[in-house]
Amino acid sequence: MRINDAVAQAVAQVIRSEMTDPRIGTVVSITRADVTTDLKLCDVYVSTMQQFDSAQQHDEAVAAFMAALQHARGFIRKRVAEIVNLRHTPEITFVYDDSIAHGMRMRKLIDEANKNISE
Repeated sequence: MRINDAVAQAVAQVIRSEMTDPRIGTVVSITRADVTTDLKLCDVYVSTMQQFDSAQQHDEAVAAFMAALQHARGFIRKRVAEIVNLRHTPEITFVYDDSIAHGMRMRKLIDEANKNISE
């Protein structure tokens, strides 16, 4: 469990402070990291909290966001190895986690419903 947290924090630090790709954006959240027991593989769950006008715009932005992360995977892995002192640094796979975006959409719908009720 501690390894998962350490890797998640290191990935977040690298993305937040060292990535310059504009496709990644500024509002990125690492929701969790799952490192296998043999330390060979790691799934890093990422989310973006940017709001979009349409579902198509959201899907295009997420595709670009994930492509940028996949492209930078080697760099991120190297930096994680320097930050987290592990015998083996796992291969990182990024997985999009839409739970934050879903929560934001639900909150917006609830706010709109409450507004309509009070009118």
